[in-house]
Amino acid sequence: MSAPRGGGRRGQRPQRPRGPRPEEGQGSGARRVAFDVLRQVTGEDAYANLALAKRLATAGLSTRDAGLVTELVAGTCRLMGTYDLIIEAAAGRRLSTLQPAVVDLLRLGAHQGLGMGLKRYAAVGTTVDLARASVGQRVTGLVNAVMRKITAQDLEAWLDELASGTDELSAVALRGHHPRWIVEAYADLLPREELPAALEANNAAPQPTLVVRPGLATVEDLTDAAPTRFSPFGATADGVPADQAAVRDGRAGVQDEGSQLVAWALSRVEAPSGPWLDMCAGPGGKAALLAGLARDEGTWLLASEAQEHRARLVAEALSAYPDGHAVITADATMPAWGRSFAKVMVDVPCSGLGALRRRPDSRWRRDPSDVTALGDLQRALLRSAIASTVPGGVVAYVTCSPHRSETTDVVDAVLAETDGVERLVAASYLPGVPDSALGDDVQLWPQRHGTDAMYLALLRVG
Repeated sequence: MSAPRGGGRRGQRPQRPRGPRPEEGQGSGARRVAFDVLRQVTGEDAYANLALAKRLATAGLSTRDAGLVTELVAGTCRLMGTYDLIIEAAAGRRLSTLQPAVVDLLRLGAHQGLGMGLKRYAAVGTTVDLARASVGQRVTGLVNAVMRKITAQDLEAWLDELASGTDELSAVALRGHHPRWIVEAYADLLPREELPAALEANNAAPQPTLVVRPGLATVEDLTDAAPTRFSPFGATADGVPADQAAVRDGRAGVQDEGSQLVAWALSRVEAPSGPWLDMCAGPGGKAALLAGLARDEGTWLLASEAQEHRARLVAEALSAYPDGHAVITADATMPAWGRSFAKVMVDVPCSGLGALRRRPDSRWRRDPSDVTALGDLQRALLRSAIASTVPGGVVAYVTCSPHRSETTDVVDAVLAETDGVERLVAASYLPGVPDSALGDDVQLWPQRHGTDAMYLALLRVG
């Protein structure tokens, strides 16, 4: 993974990531687990959240040490591009000239000293000890020397040094710990003064949000839960979601509030009677919510998913409903179902730039080509959704990205070549959600709404 050079506004104090603060001599086993996970992320292209969950499940760590591993991995991945620039400046050489395992050691050490506030001697000492145990004695001198330079000043001073001489947008990117190209995409949609808050929102790990299945449970059935701001189906609660009885028996699940809102908006649009379709249904959160809402309307939902293993997840998410749904494995770009559905949800595969707070490494492993590469598929899926909808029916085009290439550009291109399709004012179907309108469409934001950056366009088919 590479980290583009970015920057931020001078004088802005960076927010220290939340998490347990390790002390000298504590957590050596946790640091080794964190190092092993980070090696998987950078060396094997593993996803940090998945590799971390799998390793913690077998590590046998205490709650405290598991929390330390989580912060070390997530925090290091989230600020990796920034730490890489600091390591290069401190070492006086390019990362490519260093052994990859040594780079990961220095990344973890930088996060302890600069991101987590560990005392300088402890950040240096624990990183040298980890280097000796994981790589060998021969690298300890180098690790010691570079770590001493890294911890010679705090993160704010490093950001001042790195941002010196850069333009304003590069400075915002550096201080917000994002590649510049992502900040440019945000700047295309947001007021310049809102950019730091938008980036900072991506740097705060969200609390899991619960969702109840309509007809099976209500928010009141959740224990010690607080309702979400906008979705009538959502709630937040301390503790592990599986501790909730409703989650264990499938009457509730885990789903970001933004994902709940786009499904709810589709359900509120007036349309002819008839079945509903979720075209790209995996892993099943929206499908489960739509299935309950469809049952309330006296109809049923077909959930289609191209990948068999994800289709199994959809079936599991829907399993608490005794009827009112069917799950199939099918390529939605070449559907066999004809023009049959009153309401169609097409949540297209995308870059995931709207969920950066949940996927700490994603911002550094993506580049602009990852966004444009999906354009043909996204347009094909939207065309298919329109072709699957009965006259008077409604299509919801959804993506977890705020990038125009995946949102308005896709919808504009398909509408330009398609007759008889009307773009609805999507924000009017979420009237209690402020500052969500993007023209006629909806764009949600973590810093405004506390949700993932979900996009929604609603189209009525003639």
